[in-house]
Amino acid sequence: MTTILYIEDDPINARLVRRMLDDATFTLLSAEDGLEGLQIARQQRPDLILMDINLPSVSGLDITRRLKADKELRHIPVIALTGNDKMKDRGEALAAGCDDYLPKPVSRLELLKTIEQHLSQRRP
Repeated sequence: MTTILYIEDDPINARLVRRMLDDATFTLLSAEDGLEGLQIARQQRPDLILMDINLPSVSGLDITRRLKADKELRHIPVIALTGNDKMKDRGEALAAGCDDYLPKPVSRLELLKTIEQHLSQRRP
């Protein structure tokens, strides 16, 4: 079973993504802030992480940098899923180590396609 960790502080966005992925074959873990997400990533080793950028206390970009600096976690694809939609924001996310960038609102089809693309790149 494929495990996805969604790090998102807004409960409405978290519910929306959970509904989008409900009938897909994923186990969805969630964290309400970056530090909790980092802890879950270390414990559960998800196959992919969906990362909100604007998180309280520690930004999603900082958490992504920490994930990518950790030799045990750096292989996990991180997809920025954020309300920021400027080209500058996309560049900053990719520079921080995000493997992809999806601005909100995102369609279910686009989200699933992006997830599958990154998961297929990891499979032998």
